Amino acid sequence: MTGQEIRAAELNPEQFIATQVAAIQEAVVEGRAINALSGGVDSSVVTLLGHRALGDRLLTYFIENGLMRDGEAQQIVESFAALGVRVEVVQAQDQFFAALRGLTDPEEKREAITQTFYRDVFGRLVRESGARFLLQGTILTDVDETVAGIKRQHNVFEQLGIDPQETFGYRILEPLIQLRKDGVRKMGEALGLPAELFQRIPFPGPALAARVIGEVTPEKVALVRQATAIVEEELSATGAFQYMAILHEDRVTGSREGRREFGHQIEVRCWDSTDARTATPTQVGWAILERLGQRLVTEVPGVVSATYGIAPKPPSTMEVI
Repeated sequence: MTGQEIRAAELNPEQFIATQVAAIQEAVVEGRAINALSGGVDSSVVTLLGHRALGDRLLTYFIENGLMRDGEAQQIVESFAALGVRVEVVQAQDQFFAALRGLTDPEEKREAITQTFYRDVFGRLVRESGARFLLQGTILTDVDETVAGIKRQHNVFEQLGIDPQETFGYRILEPLIQLRKDGVRKMGEALGLPAELFQRIPFPGPALAARVIGEVTPEKVALVRQATAIVEEELSATGAFQYMAILHEDRVTGSREGRREFGHQIEVRCWDSTDARTATPTQVGWAILERLGQRLVTEVPGVVSATYGIAPKPPSTMEVI
């Protein structure tokens, strides 16, 4: 399931759906396949595409890795139940935090998450279900960034010479790999996803671990999760492509109630982009930024500093690690 890029302006969604449904059915002639649904645009689209191709032979899981946004599992289970798709939640928090313990290097953290997903969690699900295929929503931008060495996306293997069958014991199918984010959104609409799903802002595969600089711990994730909820609430009306809260590693000096406080620093990033290849910081109004900053330092425990990222991509990237 590879080929040349199909740009959103040239994409015929119905034709693409028919082609990929046939390709999935040809690959999974009998037996079951599995897929992991994170609730992001890519995984949501590939879930509906896979169920159109395989029906109940596709088992869909939400991996609760302890790194997701607040209430994500319940929201996704309910949203897809309304679409006729049963989603089983797999509890795996302890495995992921154990794998991340002591790691500070961004690539080491990404690799730990990749191995925990594909070797440990998906490997077990494949063995228990008897499935021989994993269906996932890798898109072309994931491949580009990984092959170029910008950052190792957790869902890219064959393009790096890694054979998933040999490494993990199952094949990976990637029906969206010719598309970028704008094309995937067109696919979501054509497949009948509600707008609140196919228009969701991008969310990284490593989840909130991608927004913690330094070692990822349950305490740090809880903090950035709370900051994320505030940022998404305050910036949702901007129409930006993506926005996020990032927890910096070093403590910074602050003052609260007349006393010095060494506290946390949250960086807010908000991006205008079409396909995530390039991006510019959104020109958010001062009143919004002022309210956002006030909420972060008063509602998130220990936060004494809030900053706004103003560097474009490139040379920056949209996520911090």
